[in-house]
Amino acid sequence: MSVKDGFTWHPFDIEFGVKTSGLIAGRNLKCGSQADRHNTAYFGVAPSVFHELVAQWRRSKPAGTIDEFTFIDLGAGMGRALLLASEFPFRKVIGVELNPKLAQIARRNVASWKARGLAVTPIRVICGDAVEFKIPTGPCVAFMFNPFGAPVMRRLLSAWGKSMAGREGQLDILYINHEQELVLRRHPDLVRMFAGKVMRSPADAIADHKILANQPDGEYAVTNWEDCSIYRWMGKASSQK
Repeated sequence: MSVKDGFTWHPFDIEFGVKTSGLIAGRNLKCGSQADRHNTAYFGVAPSVFHELVAQWRRSKPAGTIDEFTFIDLGAGMGRALLLASEFPFRKVIGVELNPKLAQIARRNVASWKARGLAVTPIRVICGDAVEFKIPTGPCVAFMFNPFGAPVMRRLLSAWGKSMAGREGQLDILYINHEQELVLRRHPDLVRMFAGKVMRSPADAIADHKILANQPDGEYAVTNWEDCSIYRWMGKASSQK
């Protein structure tokens, strides 16, 4: 997407020399996968929202220090959340992106970020289906910025239900723009630790409103906040206590 087509830079990209800006509608993210029809859209997470949600998660008393957790971005797009996560001392940061072109851009952004010495933790980008991705052993944080619709979310939780049996290590979910939150709330193995609006900083609000105002079709809207949730995989017995 070019400037003449409505592409608008976010200050984050200008400051750090990466490309994570713009908005790509879900219909333009097809890559031949059966999951294509459940794509939402690509839009980089507001840095201020990301930082506040991570802070909220750290207040939720996770079982361990942040350096014990692997951060996983499901639907990583161009990788903005990966870059932001790598500023924290996570054990490692992994991005999973279905669209090969977005995954390629994310890898370029990661390389540029590392070259500037901004990453304090290892980053890896995987091109693949989030449902087929195997959650690593040990404590993990799964991050989602509304990457897909309810059918994929249900398949994802079903896959996790099978893999979590006997698995060691906590699994937490950070969910921004939580359109499919009802799917998570109905799952017997999940306990909600937080739900609420997380405000954009004034600078992020101005930038995101400008980006959305320049989209050619005007089909997406933006507010000064994001509706967010944090969930913890506790298992059926724990969730019923």
